[in-house]
Order: sequence, then structure tokens, then C-alpha cells
Amino acid sequence: MSEYVKEVSDSNFESDVLNSDKPVLVDFWAPWCAPCRMLAPTVEAVAQNFGETASVVKLNVDDNPAVSQRYGIKGIPTLILFKNGKEEERVVGATSKEAISRMIDKHVQSGAASA
Repeated sequence: MSEYVKEVSDSNFESDVLNSDKPVLVDFWAPWCAPCRMLAPTVEAVAQNFGETASVVKLNVDDNPAVSQRYGIKGIPTLILFKNGKEEERVVGATSKEAISRMIDKHVQSGAASA
């Protein structure tokens, strides 16, 4: 992937996402999905901005059916923000860097206040 966006799978989803001590944005995608490819640079930019306070990971839905099924992924791209092992917010379809950043900001701010 990149130095900012990590690939996760069915096997490491729990340890890397659900057990993370900071919010994690998961990009559910597939290589054949044109909107997913269009969203990739946006996700990368968001990951750079939140490097210290939140994680950004990608999960290929074709290669990892268990997690995709568990979270009811019907359309891609789907972005889900997890915090403390729970789904906090979900966006289906391409969206803007600003919208993704606001979504993460809300949960980073609330986490920082209680830390």
C-alpha cells in the first residue's frame, strides 16, 4: 500500500482494527472498482494528515469475505470508522477529503479529551 495506509485482512482485522488504541478508518475496496481507485488518493491524503492520531487501513473485499460479510458490506467503496472496537460511522460511495477528515476529527477530538 503505502507508508500511511496499511492493508488488513480477515486474519489481522481484530488485532489491527478492533483492538487499536486509536480510531481506525477502514476502506473496504476491490481492485476492479473504479470509484475505489478514484478514492484512493483521497484516503492516502487523509492518512497522512492523521498519521499520529488515527490509523487508515484498506481491506480488499474479494480477498477477505469474512470481515466484509460481518459488517454487511453491500457496495464499495465503503469507509467505516472504528473506535474502541466498535463501528462509529459509515460512508458508502466516493466522498470528499473534507468529509472524511471531519468524520475522523470528531472521534479523535472526543478521544483526546478523555485520554
